[in-house]
Amino acid sequence: MPISVSLSGLGDQYAEFNVYIGNIPTFSEYSSNGGIKPLSAGEINAIGLACGNGWRKVFNVYAKLLFALNAENIVSLQGAKSWQDFREHVLLQNSSNTSLLFLPPQLNNIKQQNNNVVHIIMGKTYAKSLTLPHLLTWLDHEFAINIHNKLVVCPYFDYRQLSNIKIMRLVKLIKQLRET
Repeated sequence: MPISVSLSGLGDQYAEFNVYIGNIPTFSEYSSNGGIKPLSAGEINAIGLACGNGWRKVFNVYAKLLFALNAENIVSLQGAKSWQDFREHVLLQNSSNTSLLFLPPQLNNIKQQNNNVVHIIMGKTYAKSLTLPHLLTWLDHEFAINIHNKLVVCPYFDYRQLSNIKIMRLVKLIKQLRET
């Protein structure tokens, strides 16, 4: 009998922007596929419809973050004209350079030769549950950083927790990580 492997994430398995989240969509298609599954056009909308407004917000904030990173010439939007267009046609798809991971970061794998890889842990509560705080420098009660591992903790991807002003702060931290 084959062993069922849980899905470890969505998106591009070779992504330079890896976001870690403490939960997984309760969408049957994503419950036991194993590995990192690239999405196709329309799947983000389907997950939002099936799993609720919270997931739609996660995808929206992720797309807004990458749109802001593009303004700093840190990431390519691959022809998308707006964050909504990026969300629907690029985010978490094959060769998108983005991933949403449901497993904790493996620190021994973070120290990669690709100096552009950035790891973002979504939410202070999730970060503290991973027993990583001793590796992090807390900048305030919401943001933490570990320059050596190119790791940043930020508020959860929700409009109220990670507002546009906080997205811009996260952009500055990512820019700092990419320059080291």
